[in-house]
Amino acid sequence: MFRRYWSAQTVSYFGDEISTLALPLLAVLITDAGPAQMGYLTAAALAPNLLFSLVAGAWADRLHHKRRLMILSDLGRALLLATVPAAYLLDLLTLPQLYAVAFAMGTLAVLFEVARGPLFVSLVDRPDYVDANTLINGSRAMALVAGPSIGGVLVQLVTAPIALVVDAVSYLVSAYFLGRIRPTEPAPARGRGLGIAAGLRFIARTPMMRAIVLGTTTVNLFNFMFAALFVLYATRDLHLSPGLLGAVLGGGAVGGLLGAAVTGRLTRRFGIGPILIAGFVLFPAPLLLVPLAGGPTPMVLGMLFAAEFLCAIGVMMLDIVTGSVQTALTPESMLARATGVRRTINYGIRPIGALLGGALGAALGVREALWIATVGALAGVLWVLFSPVRRLRDLPEPADG
Repeated sequence: MFRRYWSAQTVSYFGDEISTLALPLLAVLITDAGPAQMGYLTAAALAPNLLFSLVAGAWADRLHHKRRLMILSDLGRALLLATVPAAYLLDLLTLPQLYAVAFAMGTLAVLFEVARGPLFVSLVDRPDYVDANTLINGSRAMALVAGPSIGGVLVQLVTAPIALVVDAVSYLVSAYFLGRIRPTEPAPARGRGLGIAAGLRFIARTPMMRAIVLGTTTVNLFNFMFAALFVLYATRDLHLSPGLLGAVLGGGAVGGLLGAAVTGRLTRRFGIGPILIAGFVLFPAPLLLVPLAGGPTPMVLGMLFAAEFLCAIGVMMLDIVTGSVQTALTPESMLARATGVRRTINYGIRPIGALLGGALGAALGVREALWIATVGALAGVLWVLFSPVRRLRDLPEPADG
């Protein structure tokens, strides 16, 4: 059954990469959106994470059939995407429709994600969490490498609106695979204390969970400060063309495949805790090469490629191990609520980081802001370095919920 679940995730990841490229291109090319409108489109897609993750997690924990919620979310997203090419063909496509589609897609993604954790534990035995997360994150890494290229070719050949049909089909395929599994899902939560506050209290009172959430939130804050300025710095200060920059990013993403391939072996040899700490360091540390980059173009390209390649290895190690530890720590009856809390915190900090990055770049200079962002992201490891996480050899038992 896990193979079908994994297949559903893989197909969906590739489809998402197509939409990530096609939807903004639609806004620019068809509706003539400007910088402000592009910001609104991005905000519309991210806002549901802040608005609904806590409520969705508390609600999903009360449901018996989380898998059905995931299937309905897939079907809803397929239908939403299909409205875009339909409106385009009828010459009715508008920017407000794209805002609405992005917001509704983000809302359904929240429902899908909070239900995914409980389904995962019903399909995977506890000792196999790391290996299963390795396969899933390996698919995500492959999508990050090949997805933009596939999306670009589709947009070039059949136009952006029609390319979205492929993503709509990917959600239908995901729903099909999810419909083919019949797991014994965790029983719905019952009794008092099932609201949003229970998920917050659980994370706050569980030392290992609290350390990981604070650490990843710190990394996300500074990483999105960095992301807000990277393209500007690479094109304006390092004088790279969009084609060269795209090649560097695509090539560097191959590191994600390597990271996904080696993480399981590394955890078995060195233990969960040391590899988790290594991920907190290896994710942001290589990005120090970006503000250091200079000299002839080949040297600049080499430094940026090394930064992206090593960073991609680190982020895969971090995602796989933190995801496995957090799942193992969380009682089955609280998985959706805990996911909702973590998603709200980690996604909520990202736009704040982007705004801070822009403000620091304007006040201090882009290169100086990149230094602050990379050094600040490294500070995330301090939360776990001085916590029980560092002593973990194997996955922990569930904490008291």
